[in-house]
Amino acid sequence: TVAPDSKPNVVLIMADDLGIGDLGCFGNVTLRTPNVDRLCKEGIKLTQHISAEAMCTPSRAAFLTGRYPVRTGMVSRNSRRPCSVFNSLGVHGGLPRNETTFAATLKKHGYSTALIGKWHQGLNCKYRNDHCHHPNHYGFDYFYGTPHTLSFSCKPDSTHDTELTLASKLWFCMELIIIAVLTLTVGKLTHLVSVNWLFIICIIFFGFLVAFFWFFSFQNSMYWNCILMRQQEIAEQPMKAERAGTIMMNEAVSFIKRSKDRPFLLFYSLLHVHVPLPTTNEFIGISNHSFYGDNVEEMDFLVGKILDSIDANGLTNNTIVYFTSDHGGHLEAMRGRVHVGGYNGIYKGGKGMAGWEGGIRVPGIIRWPGMLTAGKVIEEPTSLMDIYPTLAALVGATLPQDRVIDGRDLMPLLKGEVQHSEHEFLYHYCGPFLHAVRWHPKNSDAIWKVHFVTPVFHPKGAIGCYDTLFCPCVGENVTHHDPPLLFEISRDPSEYKPLSRDNEPIYDTVIKTVKRALKKHRKTLTPVTEQLTLYNKDLIWLKPCCGVFPFCLCDKEVGNFTM
Repeated sequence: TVAPDSKPNVVLIMADDLGIGDLGCFGNVTLRTPNVDRLCKEGIKLTQHISAEAMCTPSRAAFLTGRYPVRTGMVSRNSRRPCSVFNSLGVHGGLPRNETTFAATLKKHGYSTALIGKWHQGLNCKYRNDHCHHPNHYGFDYFYGTPHTLSFSCKPDSTHDTELTLASKLWFCMELIIIAVLTLTVGKLTHLVSVNWLFIICIIFFGFLVAFFWFFSFQNSMYWNCILMRQQEIAEQPMKAERAGTIMMNEAVSFIKRSKDRPFLLFYSLLHVHVPLPTTNEFIGISNHSFYGDNVEEMDFLVGKILDSIDANGLTNNTIVYFTSDHGGHLEAMRGRVHVGGYNGIYKGGKGMAGWEGGIRVPGIIRWPGMLTAGKVIEEPTSLMDIYPTLAALVGATLPQDRVIDGRDLMPLLKGEVQHSEHEFLYHYCGPFLHAVRWHPKNSDAIWKVHFVTPVFHPKGAIGCYDTLFCPCVGENVTHHDPPLLFEISRDPSEYKPLSRDNEPIYDTVIKTVKRALKKHRKTLTPVTEQLTLYNKDLIWLKPCCGVFPFCLCDKEVGNFTM
């Protein structure tokens, strides 16, 4: 057991695009996830754990700050759903610096803090090395990982090896050209060599052709978005995505070992299981679900290594371990005819759909041996936003008083001191547009869900938006419901049968109560700059560069790849 007044270590593990139905302890019987399942058995399982958004950037902003992303400006009113995340490292938006994260709060209370893995909250503002939105500015003492996210361009490809080999020679070629031009020009001017000016001009022209050839690489985001950083230094550009997950795991294990003698916070933000699913050779072909299944099982292996490190360093009983995903699995993700997105179990919808359960219901697991009952299941509504106030309460920190914190302290619920969630209402946003509201009446087991807007699935009869890869938030491809759709998700979690005045006696009461709460909620919103609307434009001068721009190539991770 642990003394109640001691400061526990905190390890937060977040998977990327993992479906709640991909894990054994949440019902999957065809994928092997023994390490996450072990965490379930040794900890508490939250079955109604909800993401604040169904896309990476806004969801993670809410997780870090405990606030709906509409409050922090981490939203976009662009009708194209991919604009709801930072789409490049060449954008100058980011999580506002006046926002407070759980890392900043714990750092003030003596914690050593680290983020290892995916950031996706912005990087630069005015030039490529200002790092104004780097994790170091948000309370993380140490950062190792990708400041962006995975994209299809990060996919391991044998043709990239040839391209990179050629590209690595280009700067050497440019150096020779520059030296030749300078030498010949000086020689010509001092009459030490006899050479025609036309010859020198031709060499300069050739140099411009070389630079122009390389400049075309800007069309390939592999060079500019798929990078690894150690603190504020680029460690690998472009990153070798298939080995990046293992290197990050090694970094996480190293951080745990060197921090074991003082309280620490580790946010281990996995690249798994986001497309293009880069997977090491040891895990390729081992699952029953092709590329995606292999990546899920490798993810579980990496989680196991973190748990083993906690045990090996004698930290098990004094470490809170939390596991989740940033949102639901991506139903529309395909590689040819092979589905490479997650499985959301019985829940309708997926990534990008901020109202349907499949987009926002995520696995929630919390383990703290000796303090929390092993094997317990909690079916009350909880949120990713709850982590910040929970950690703040654990260390005796006061939450910021100048802003609304939407999360709630989970410890009373986890310890069984209360039986009812503090979340009477949860609001489900798609960017800045509200799509649905969840109501859990006090002293009732019922949980109601009211949908005001839902996406139009296409092609007809599909369960997602396969023609566009993501369902939109607004526009002609959404349906506005008047009267709203109503489900009692405590009895109908798959949102299969909408209720009406004809079959639900308190239909009008529920709708009126939710609308009244929504009106009150909207009064708490204050205008903020929408980072993803105004500042999500790709700018060349903000792109990170390891080397002499635009010849940006390096690999400082040679020898740092061991399973």
